Amino acid sequence: MDSEALYRALEQRVGRAHLAHRLHMQSHWVARVMGHGLTYFHIENMLWLHWLIRLSLKLTGLYARGRRNALHAVVRRNPVVLPRLGAEFNGFTILQISDLHLDITPGMADAIAAAVAPLQYDLCVLTGDFRSRTHGSTHPVLEAMARLRKTLRGEVYAVLGNHDFIEMVLPMEEMGIRLLMNESVLLKRGDSTVCLAGVDDPHFYEADNVQKAAAHLEQGVPSVLLAHSPEIYRKAAACGFDLLLCGHTHGGQICLPGGIPLFINARAPLRMVRRSWQYRGMQGYTSVGTGCSGVDVRFWCPPEVTLHTLTSIPDPSAS
Repeated sequence: MDSEALYRALEQRVGRAHLAHRLHMQSHWVARVMGHGLTYFHIENMLWLHWLIRLSLKLTGLYARGRRNALHAVVRRNPVVLPRLGAEFNGFTILQISDLHLDITPGMADAIAAAVAPLQYDLCVLTGDFRSRTHGSTHPVLEAMARLRKTLRGEVYAVLGNHDFIEMVLPMEEMGIRLLMNESVLLKRGDSTVCLAGVDDPHFYEADNVQKAAAHLEQGVPSVLLAHSPEIYRKAAACGFDLLLCGHTHGGQICLPGGIPLFINARAPLRMVRRSWQYRGMQGYTSVGTGCSGVDVRFWCPPEVTLHTLTSIPDPSAS
């Protein structure tokens, strides 16, 4: 598909205004350290800092250890109690993979595939940042995504992150990954329904439209919102979502002992930058991510894939 045909197809897919906003941002701001976005300051583009961190780790002999840490994802299990959940969805399990950054760490796609291969799940969701670079060609990461998709079972839904270009939407959908671009779908099992919605990146592109994604929420129907960053927690709760699944923060990625993050690139309360949390009547989960950003190492913050199991009643064994 040539460029003109691609952009015509994207315009039909996401709308003219959405496409124009995304393309403007991608053309003028993505490579800058200071500029647009919720935090204004973008450490992912500070290439000199990445070089300095990598050099320091090599000089101290820690670099190889950090890279090994980055390739060994742990499996986190998060029970989610939704009182309105229909009986047919009791025990329904969602596999969340976030912040894959497949183009920074050789073998990352294979490492993720190996981590999820033995897992049982009903649905897979990807909460953005498929690549590490914020600009340039998307072909390497799309090739890696195609390999990874072949290892994921069943339906796969996704949202874009602040590292992702809108040109990735159609190729990813062709490989069987449905992008939710401020949209929602209804998941059906027998007489039971769950609403699954997703928004475009809220952190850098500020292209999220939670109200549009919530347009088909129905009273009595449990709802799950996918977003790249937890920074939309207020809007998500106000629109009536029951569960927000997100990522972006990496949990700090390079942390002090005890998992204390040195830096969090998100405008959100500290309690919301890793794992489960609550805000008003909404539950949330922020994945610490499966890949790495900037520097391909992790310390005291292992990568994760997450299994969210939906139930209508609390599990007594979890207390």
